[in-house]
Amino acid sequence: MTVGADTRSATADGTRRRARTVLVLLALFIVVNAADKAVLGLTAGPIKDDLGLSATEFGTIASSFYLLFSLSAVSVGFLGDRIRPRPLLAVLALVWAAAQLPILLPATGFGALVATRVVLGAGEGPGFPLANYTAFTWFPEKRRALPSAVVVAGGAGGTVLAAPLVVLVTNTLGWRAAFGLLGAAGVVWTLVWLRVGGGGPYAAHLGPGPADDEPAAGDVPTVSADGARPTVPFRRIVTTGTWLGATFSTFAVMWTLSLGFAWLPLFLEDQVGFSDAEISGIVGLPALSMAVLVLTAGAVAHRLLRRGVTARVAQGLVGALLPLLAGICLLFATRAGPAVLLLPLLVLAFSAGNGQTPLTNAAIADICPVGRRSAALGLSYALAALSSLLAPYVTGRIIDAAPTEAAGYGRAFDLAACLLIAGAVVSALLIRPDRDALALLAAYPATSSASAASSASAASSVSAESSADAEPTAKE
Repeated sequence: MTVGADTRSATADGTRRRARTVLVLLALFIVVNAADKAVLGLTAGPIKDDLGLSATEFGTIASSFYLLFSLSAVSVGFLGDRIRPRPLLAVLALVWAAAQLPILLPATGFGALVATRVVLGAGEGPGFPLANYTAFTWFPEKRRALPSAVVVAGGAGGTVLAAPLVVLVTNTLGWRAAFGLLGAAGVVWTLVWLRVGGGGPYAAHLGPGPADDEPAAGDVPTVSADGARPTVPFRRIVTTGTWLGATFSTFAVMWTLSLGFAWLPLFLEDQVGFSDAEISGIVGLPALSMAVLVLTAGAVAHRLLRRGVTARVAQGLVGALLPLLAGICLLFATRAGPAVLLLPLLVLAFSAGNGQTPLTNAAIADICPVGRRSAALGLSYALAALSSLLAPYVTGRIIDAAPTEAAGYGRAFDLAACLLIAGAVVSALLIRPDRDALALLAAYPATSSASAASSASAASSVSAESSADAEPTAKE
């Protein structure tokens, strides 16, 4: 008995250690993901000067990144329920590297930039939802908001690290070298991931036969002994208020994020008059603020759920406050006079909305049977990412059509602010994971025991029993 208990304890300790290691790798995965997005905006000035681009043409390059982004996100999202995380994420990172490295060639012009950004977007589209899905496989119900926050914070870290590094490399070696550096980073991450990465014990069975991603002895399987699959129709999941509210709010947040990636550095240079060195530091401020807000929001939601607060309050209402704050700040940003007022408004405008993201991800995961999570997260992210396809191009057209550049930026920022405020209102009204999980259970009681237990755990957030936070053990 003692030997068995010691073995289970050692296994649980090993699971916890590997969970933390994988979570760090997933955060670094998103660091590279975010840096790949940010590099175009950070090198916008030299690119426009070197290639002689108009605002609309530069906006076209920025938007091309998202041409296949959504389609790839939803397609690979469905594959995420069938293919193990280790090879799937490795392939995505290699695609990123393959898309960045050709830009080192001097002949790369407007057409080649568009083509490589399309390929890069196709590789990065599934990255964020699959990283979240993989993180969720290492943590039990009601412990997902904080791990998701760590993954989302990786996006902030990518911008913070990329901004000064990209500006330094651009000023010393040219803007093309910055793209090559990020391509090399993708290759390095892939090698490390293939050695120590993978899925966790809370994953559904992925693929035929035993695999290195399946639970070891003492881990918690999340599929019933007879291998039953969830029977809840996918259409019922994506028509819940939680899924719809989370998707629309994320649409608004991603519109603002893509606007910031593509146009904020140019706005700071052309309209506010900051130097390249100053911009490299300023661009990192929203990312730092985003990291703090994301982690804080995840921790607050986690604590509220443990204290018995409903998921509607912890994930819906608390989360809605963040895009609301971002929208209000963005409305005032272009109307503020001195930089001492402008900068704090811009920092909150381009960071606060993303603090809601881990809460909406956790809300969607909590209403889904295990075998539907990757697809549900992937489709939500894919539809929301359509805003990223539109925002840079629409902004370029608005700036070119306005009587002055300053007026164009003002109109573009106002549009993003209105979307953020609308997203906050919709998510506050619709995101109710506890209600939607109970509704799915009532409508489909024949769901497999494992998937039913998964949804029931989300529904039980009303009571927030402390036992739901336990680490995996052999007995579980």
